[in-house]
Amino acid sequence: MKTLFIIIFCLFSTALYAGSTQTNTSGSNTAIEGGYTGGATTYESGSTSTTTSTNSSTSNIRSAPPTASAPSYNSMTQDVCSTGASIGVQTFGIGVSGGKHFIDKNCERLKLARILNDFGMKVAAVAILCQDERVFESMIQAGTPCPIDGRIGSKAMELWSLYDHERPDYKTYVKRMKKREVIDKEIQIEELKKINSEVILPLPKPIHDKKN
Repeated sequence: MKTLFIIIFCLFSTALYAGSTQTNTSGSNTAIEGGYTGGATTYESGSTSTTTSTNSSTSNIRSAPPTASAPSYNSMTQDVCSTGASIGVQTFGIGVSGGKHFIDKNCERLKLARILNDFGMKVAAVAILCQDERVFESMIQAGTPCPIDGRIGSKAMELWSLYDHERPDYKTYVKRMKKREVIDKEIQIEELKKINSEVILPLPKPIHDKKN
């Protein structure tokens, strides 16, 4: 009877676990409940976990450089026959600037002629003004040619005709002479045509008295 009771007890008995297992360690307490047993976590066979992270950043900042300033020109006085010119170019890569002064020849000529005239050198003052082709041509047109080699008037005109390449207006003079030659030839042709077109009338026959 006692043996039978033991067998029935074994058949209907189940394993019982404590509801909470607590491990006390110096400085900390850890409680594991629900029959959890620790172990390594594994993925199902054939599964793959991949994480990729890419960060890209581009920065392009351009700023204009300081402006290239053209240099200024100061003559420092009003009695100077020169003028200044300057220029400046600025790009994103490079800036260039420069300047230069230019001499006014006509201004110098007028000042020199004025000084020579003040010294009483009137012919010399006229001679330096005659270096300008406009003055030279106007003097020729007025019948008072510019002085040359110490000669004035008609004698100076003879030398200018002989050494015409020394004239300040030589290029203009040559063009003018070529045009005049063309016009002179046209005039000669017209005169020849007039001469050839004239009809020479025969002289009248003399009238003789009839003999009775």
